[in-house]
Amino acid sequence: MHAPLAPTTRLPIGSDADLAWVRQHVRRAAADLGFRLVQQTKLVTAVSELARNTLVHGGGGSMAMTILEEGGRRGLRMSFVDAGPGIRDIDQAMTDGYTTGGGLGLGLSGAKRLVQEFSIDSSPGKGTTVTITDWVTGLPGPRTGAP
Repeated sequence: MHAPLAPTTRLPIGSDADLAWVRQHVRRAAADLGFRLVQQTKLVTAVSELARNTLVHGGGGSMAMTILEEGGRRGLRMSFVDAGPGIRDIDQAMTDGYTTGGGLGLGLSGAKRLVQEFSIDSSPGKGTTVTITDWVTGLPGPRTGAP
């Protein structure tokens, strides 16, 4: 079980300004925990997509962020919760290219690829909760082969 290191922080998602605040908050927490810049960028990209989905498709909601520790490693868990219409077919929604909003259809599936742990719980009329977790990774190992 992932042990929280600090109380969970809850942020509302009800406007574009909230989206910016959520991104800033996650980036700051990731940097403070020691996430490398590339890992921070991937995490904030996933957070941005999920927060936007919460606002646009779920009609708004919130993000809960928890700092975790497990076996000497540290990480962040974010849950995006809305009370919107829910997702009728999660498998279809997770398929690259599937879109209900006219985008590229890479939102949920793309966010999943950017983090280490991803779960989604949704049903029609009951809203959606997407939870992601990412762990600080060590420095890359030495390169081998060609310079």
